[in-house]
Amino acid sequence: MKKLSIAGLVASTVLLTACAGSSVKSDNEMAAAEAQLNNQDMYEVHEEGRIYLFDDRATYEDFLAIGETSYRKVRIGDGPKGETLVFGLTNEDKKKTSGIASIDMYDGNLAGAESFYGETRMEGRIYVFQSLEEMNQARVVGEVPLRYTDIAAGPNGETVVYALNSDNKKNKPVELMAKFKQMNQQ
Repeated sequence: MKKLSIAGLVASTVLLTACAGSSVKSDNEMAAAEAQLNNQDMYEVHEEGRIYLFDDRATYEDFLAIGETSYRKVRIGDGPKGETLVFGLTNEDKKKTSGIASIDMYDGNLAGAESFYGETRMEGRIYVFQSLEEMNQARVVGEVPLRYTDIAAGPNGETVVYALNSDNKKNKPVELMAKFKQMNQQ
């Protein structure tokens, strides 16, 4: 009887140790999980009553070059002013029914990363954001209340509008401007 209880104790200890060991994530696993969120950037193009949304820079750049996206998820009339939403999907996302970052960020189910970068192209201007909250607010309101405007600074001579907030409204957004230039190869 004593041998059975010792064997049971050893077996349960081994099982508990194995379970505890499997729940601890390494730094690499945590970094991979964060990378899977894909919440560090978002891009929008407002055009002909549609809002095109992207969470992948390459898909966004392809759209800018050809005006279409190979894979998409469409929500007719679901925009803030009744626009059709077109979520540009990557090849990896095309079969997913959930877990698509652009949709989750738009719906408010995924927060933007701390180092978030966003662009919205609308009415011949490029709006640049450093937070998803500022980007969402601008989409609903239709403008950026606190901003720094750089005329003809875009890749094709567009006016670039940098979104500011109450904390940085009196400063030139030098870091955000450098990030825009880096992202747009200027």
